[in-house]
Amino acid sequence: MVPLPNYRPKQLSLGPLEAEILNIVWELGSATVKDVHDRILADPDRELAYTSVTTVLRRLTQKGWLACDKQERSFSWQPLISREEAQAIKAHEQLHQFLAVGNPDVVAAFADSLDSASVEQIEAIALRLQSARKAREEGK
Repeated sequence: MVPLPNYRPKQLSLGPLEAEILNIVWELGSATVKDVHDRILADPDRELAYTSVTTVLRRLTQKGWLACDKQERSFSWQPLISREEAQAIKAHEQLHQFLAVGNPDVVAAFADSLDSASVEQIEAIALRLQSARKAREEGK
């Protein structure tokens, strides 16, 4: 289980190209503009300007997803959080939005629409929540 990281990007929403480039950087661990550009252009049906990749990498840095490191005459970007940590943050945000509805009828309607696999997942989550609550109470 990946814990919720202390660090959070300034802006969670990403456009499709930003998400694609972030995924490439996660796969590579560290990447230059050329690394990302070459990876995108490996698909013969894709076209993307080198400068567009630079712009998106800078935007991801401004949003707090990547850090930029200048090494001699080239720049390299590294993710500030892992893909798993990003998933935990997004799940946490979605759960808070869902709970903000606050209407028991809406939650009940949602629960009624679940298939058996989803119900099993929710039951597993409930067990983890009970375990976490118990551990928290014992730690007091």
